[in-house]
Amino acid sequence: MGASTARNRGVKAMSSQFNWALLGLVISRPSYGFELARRFERDYGDVLNLSGDSHVYAALDRLLNLELIEEVPQPGLGRQPKLRYRATELGLRSYVDWLVEQVDEERRLKELWVRQLAVFTTEPATAVELIDRFQQKYLKRAGEMGRAKGATATSRSDLIDRLVAEEHRISVGGMLSWLGTAHETFEALASGAHAHEPPGT
Repeated sequence: MGASTARNRGVKAMSSQFNWALLGLVISRPSYGFELARRFERDYGDVLNLSGDSHVYAALDRLLNLELIEEVPQPGLGRQPKLRYRATELGLRSYVDWLVEQVDEERRLKELWVRQLAVFTTEPATAVELIDRFQQKYLKRAGEMGRAKGATATSRSDLIDRLVAEEHRISVGGMLSWLGTAHETFEALASGAHAHEPPGT
């Protein structure tokens, strides 16, 4: 019981996005360490940094210690056979739980960002300038986005690219709509502040 409790605490305390992403790759397809490094570069290279293959092996050790993955030696491959890694039942359950928790974390971070922006209620003109900059960034991102692929995906890579593109399209569109509302709100505050300023200030 003690070992199980400590292991569960270790899983919950694992905050590394890299480790969780690597676990997802093992769940998707059991692989060797070198192959996992190449798959990581291909699937996550644009969003997570891989400093080298040693980074992958260190993460694999961590996942092994937490019993989220296990080694599967391949017979008949010499005195030191390659080690193939596959996810355990605990690894699969933990990964699903972690993905669900990310929804709450994303909502919390967005709310924090809005509350931080609200400090400019006393300096609404500054807020308007700041929001203008955000709008330009999101408009640029919208212009760089390709169209989501059609409903039929011909490969796993196509499926992922289509889902990512659609998530970006919805996210950027929603943020631009919110920024428009925030811009109008702070602009009204700024106009009200100017209206109450004494003449000549």
